[in-house]
Formats: sequence, structure tokens, C-alpha cells
Amino acid sequence: MLYELLFPLTKHLSFLNVFQYITARAAFAAITALLISFIIGPWIIRKLEKHQIGEEIGNRGPESHQKKRGTPTMGGIIILLAVFIPTLLFAKLDNIYVQIIILATVWMGLIGFLDDYLKTIRKMKDGLVARYKLAGQIILGFIISYIIFHTPEFAAFKSSTSVPFFKNLELDFGLLYPLIIVLVITGYSNAVNLSDGLDGLAAGLLAIAFTVFSAIAYISGRVDFSDYLNIIYLPGAGELTIFTAALTGACIGFLWFNSTPAQVFMGDVGSLSMGAALGTLSVLLKKELLLFIIGGVFVWEATSVVLQLTYFQYSKRKTGEGKRLFRMAPIHHHFELSGWPETRVVIRFWIIGLLLALFSLTTFKIR
Repeated sequence: MLYELLFPLTKHLSFLNVFQYITARAAFAAITALLISFIIGPWIIRKLEKHQIGEEIGNRGPESHQKKRGTPTMGGIIILLAVFIPTLLFAKLDNIYVQIIILATVWMGLIGFLDDYLKTIRKMKDGLVARYKLAGQIILGFIISYIIFHTPEFAAFKSSTSVPFFKNLELDFGLLYPLIIVLVITGYSNAVNLSDGLDGLAAGLLAIAFTVFSAIAYISGRVDFSDYLNIIYLPGAGELTIFTAALTGACIGFLWFNSTPAQVFMGDVGSLSMGAALGTLSVLLKKELLLFIIGGVFVWEATSVVLQLTYFQYSKRKTGEGKRLFRMAPIHHHFELSGWPETRVVIRFWIIGLLLALFSLTTFKIR
């Protein structure tokens, strides 16, 4: 970490003491991530174009999406580089919370990279076999569970989660908690992946969600603030603020290139890693239930797919002909096929995401 390297100089250069404060390091991390995205974005996009790593648009999607065929993908590399460089510079790397969130993000980033590689370079239509992808997500969940159950820092609340709207109420899952962790990480990793179907949609929603988690991480790591707001006090969790701030900056920076008409898509390397980061943050900060509100749009997107498939199979068994609840799932395609322009869908989903984010913060006082 940069501060640890500069620490001996603080006796002579007092202004370096600013790096002692999480808020300052988080601000530097966010700005650095944003600038890195702006700087490396055009270079990575050119490299992707040069190697013809472009998006393949299936025939099942809206006809209007065919014009996006060939748009560079795997742009999630921009986000990951923009996140990890400031994290290495400004976060305390010996902090267990930081280590776990890095593990989750890198793990799913590699799985997403392999999936994108197989689809775009090896020209395998379906990419990484779904069961292998799911196995990777499940293994990650159990690894994080093992760390939490065998690390002293998590001893007090290792299998608990806070319940929104109720003061000082924690729900203890006991030995079922590893399964909860697996479900959260797998669920949100796939939910973000499903939401990444319109220009700027996932990146904007992620920036909003990570901003909320920046506030939660900072409050959770402060004994005074957590006591005042009746939030579980988690010593050391404040260091996650640096990582979440970097995530916010990186997503906003990526949005510069991903907004309509997109110059690049994040691909699975971006969506799977960001979804895993989102789910893991909720686990580490004991906000798994609150994430249903913070990431409400992601939940809505994933639920629409489940409902569509379930109803189609049910109606096919009953009538011999499969019927659909929506024009198309995920739900953002339903609105597109209902006549909404892509930009209208994206902006309205952002507005919903922002309102849910603000509402999630009010739950700390509405009890």
C-alpha cells in the first residue's frame, strides 16, 4: 500500500498524514479509478477491435440489437484494472475484508474471461459450459464460507445477517450460512450478467450500488457511527470503503465508453466479476437481505427470467403450447419490444435503482 511505503516520511511531510484517513484514501481511489478508466479505455478498445474480439448478437434478441454486432466486448478488463491499481495503492492489503473481496472479484473475473475467450476467440457459441461456470461460483462461495468460519475477525457474527427495518435484530443461519453465501454470490453474479443487455444499464446500476456500499462499509467500520445507526460493528470493514470507491469510479469511467451507442461491452469478465463483488460485499457487511433493495433492479431482471422460463414450461405441460408472461426476458427487453427506446429503458431503470438505493439508506433510521 502506498501509505505504508510513505509512512516513514510523515514525520517530515505532515500532509502525508491524510492517507491515514479512510475517507481520503477512498476519494483518491475513486478518482484514480476514474482516471485510469479514461486513460486505458481507448487503448483497450483499439486492441479488442484489432483482434476482432466483438460481440455476437443472437437472433433471439430484439431486431434493433443487430446493429451492435461486432462491438468490442471483454471491456470489463478496463473496470478490473481501474479497480485493482488504486486498491493496491490505497488499501491495506493485509486486511482480511480486502483480501476476500479481491479473491471473489479476481476469481469470477477469470471465469468470465475464460467464457468470453471461448465465445469470441475460439468461436464456441455458448462459451464456457454452464455447469462449469456454476461449479466455479459454488466453489468460490464455499471458499469464502470457510474463511469466514475460520477467521477470528468474523467470530462474533460469522453466520448472522442484519434484518432491515428492525433495530438490533440479527438472523443467525448457523450451519446453513455457507449455502446462503453460495446463493448470494451465485445469484447476484448471474443477475448482473443478465442485466448487461443494454448500453450502460449494468454499469450505471453498479455504480449506484457500489456507492451505497461505500457508505455502509465506512459506517460499519466505525464504532461510533455503527452504534448510532444500530448497524453491526465490524472492526476492519471500513477498509472495504477504498475498494468500493474504486469500483464506483471504475464503473463510471467505463460508462463513458459503454453509454449509447456503446463503444465497448463489459462482457462476462466484467458482469460476472462485478456481480460477485456485489454479492460478496453484502456477505462481508452482513447486508444480504438489504441487497434485495440496493440491487432491486438486478433482482427484478433475474426474477423475470425465472418467471418466464417457469411459466413457459408450465403452460407447455398444461396446454401443449408454451406461453410467455413477458414479450421477452430479461425484463428490459420486454420494455424494448413494447416500444420504449433503449435509452428510455436504461435511464428509467437507473432512476429506479437510484430510488431503491436511497430507500435502502433510509432503512437505517426507519426502525
